[in-house]
Order: sequence, then C-alpha cells, then structure tokens
Amino acid sequence: MDLGRGLILLGVLLILLGLAWVYAPRLLSWFGHLPGDIRIERDGFRFYFPLVSMLGVSLVLSLVLNLLARWFHKP
Repeated sequence: MDLGRGLILLGVLLILLGLAWVYAPRLLSWFGHLPGDIRIERDGFRFYFPLVSMLGVSLVLSLVLNLLARWFHKP
C-alpha cells in the first residue's frame, strides 16, 4: 500500500469516526425501529432482535469494504 493512500484513508476514517461520535444519537435513532425488527415487551420482560437493521448494517459494511478492497488492489 502506498503511504499517501494510507494517510488519506486514515484521515477519512478519523473524520467519519468524529462525525459519528458527535451525531451518533441522530444517526442511530432508526436502529431497532425498522419494519421487520422484532420487539416484544411485556411486564418485566423485553426482547429486541433488530433483524432488518442488522441486514442493513451488513449490506452497507459489505459495500464499503468491497469498494475499499477494489481501491487498494488496483494494479
């Protein structure tokens, strides 16, 4: 890996981490509240299973990591 690309990637990741840290409550307010997420609440019992939310997170991470892998493995 080229040092310049590595520093650019590190800078972008730090900016994204900083933005996520500041705006996390607003960015993650949808998590667990999408249609398809399982939520059971009864007296003295709560069960959350964010099925659709986790599928969305998995899809986004897969796309981002795939794009990064293609960007760093250019001939």
